[in-house]
Amino acid sequence: MKDQILDKATDMFLTLGFKSVTMDDIASEMGISKKTIYQHFANKDELVKATTTNLYENISCGIDEIILADKNPIEELFAIKEFVMKNLKNENTSPIYQLHKYYPKIHKSLMIKQFDKMGTCVIKNLEKGIHLDLFRKEINKELIARFYFAGMNSIKDPEIFSPEKFSIKEVQTNYLEYHLRGICTPKGVIKLEQLININNN
Repeated sequence: MKDQILDKATDMFLTLGFKSVTMDDIASEMGISKKTIYQHFANKDELVKATTTNLYENISCGIDEIILADKNPIEELFAIKEFVMKNLKNENTSPIYQLHKYYPKIHKSLMIKQFDKMGTCVIKNLEKGIHLDLFRKEINKELIARFYFAGMNSIKDPEIFSPEKFSIKEVQTNYLEYHLRGICTPKGVIKLEQLININNN
């Protein structure tokens, strides 16, 4: 039952937002009593923490599988973007922003884990791209990894990127292209534009 509650809560939080969904909503959706939820999770904060931890672990495992597929580094970043967006339901209601606003301690803990994971992945991606002459050799890998992490988190802010004006997919795709055009060699740009043309058709 605990795993079922976790799955349903994750789905509802990502669809409607961490603040918007109540324990009553989850109980009603599952056809169980709120008391049943409290047998497994002492309060909503504990449930939110459990769902974000579970989600982080699932996404981390999925990213590891994409990296193991040994795609070229440009394709790898596009594949990771698609995978993350699918698992976060395209973040149409900006649940991560709600998490930051209403559950700051949980959000900060998640950001630390994400930074460790993403920093390592991005640096390995950059090293692979440099080795294949797709990324410029002179780039500062540590700095670029931080730029990328900071940007990926900033574009989730609906006050800056209003969902009414920009779709999440549009923002994510343009940000990834922006990142890659800044680090690609001429050879890398050709690969990037081929991939963009494939995705647009």
